[in-house]
Amino acid sequence: MTTTAAPLRSDTRAGVGLGVVAAVAFSTLGVWGKLATQVGLDSHDALAWRFALVAALLLPLSGRLTWAVRTRLLGVGLLYTVATLAYFVALGRVTAGATSLLLYSAPAFVVLLAWGQGRAPRRTQLGAVALALLGLVLVIGLPGPDDRDAVGLLCGAAAGALYALYLSASERWLRGVSPVAATAHMALVAGVTFGALASVRGTLHVPDRPDEWGVIVGMAVIPTIVAVPALYGAIARLGATRASLLGTLEPLFTVLLAALLLREQVGAGALLGGALILAGAGLAQWPARRVPVGPHP
Repeated sequence: MTTTAAPLRSDTRAGVGLGVVAAVAFSTLGVWGKLATQVGLDSHDALAWRFALVAALLLPLSGRLTWAVRTRLLGVGLLYTVATLAYFVALGRVTAGATSLLLYSAPAFVVLLAWGQGRAPRRTQLGAVALALLGLVLVIGLPGPDDRDAVGLLCGAAAGALYALYLSASERWLRGVSPVAATAHMALVAGVTFGALASVRGTLHVPDRPDEWGVIVGMAVIPTIVAVPALYGAIARLGATRASLLGTLEPLFTVLLAALLLREQVGAGALLGGALILAGAGLAQWPARRVPVGPHP
């Protein structure tokens, strides 16, 4: 009996394309974050208005949904929000590089979650995770002397694990649900949460300048309305593991955007790391071996 590689189907190609679009769109968030600081927006305030605007725009387009479906959508949104909160707690205690490295370890957690559910990873998937993590170390950097805060490191690891859980839950709970509806409900949970946090911090206010609203609209459109539905579309076509590995392209695109728009320097290590991330993302899409059904040749 012979084995052949399954052809790359059109829905798989579409999934890869959506995953890359999501990574590129998400990668602009760092630029928007820097612009938000420049115009005087508090991070929680900016996030509250970002998600509130998305929810206001997309909820009317979500269609008629049962309460059972809405509950699942809100649950997935809650996982995303808690992961984001863990990320920001870590960011306040350890460096941005260490926090990002721990967050983008999510594909490893996705593989472990799938393994725990009886889906053993293929060797190509394990190799892809290893390449992606090594590339991330070169692009982002290893934790340094300023990264010895145990709570910060634990929150960073929790952010990666929770984000992996969010991706896995999206694969299981959002089947048959439009990406627009899923994005709208995620944004609703996140908007309410960050609005409450900004109120507690005393920073919540209605932006009154065009530059503030320009940043908020930019954050709402590109790394949210474009990125999140594209991510859901990639998960639906590829599964959480392969989609999450495409997501490791995000820090590479962030570095390239910062070089183009903010004139930041790109070192040789970042370029090599980017090549490894690309190799890992590509290896993750390698088609599984297919055993034909029928008599021996």
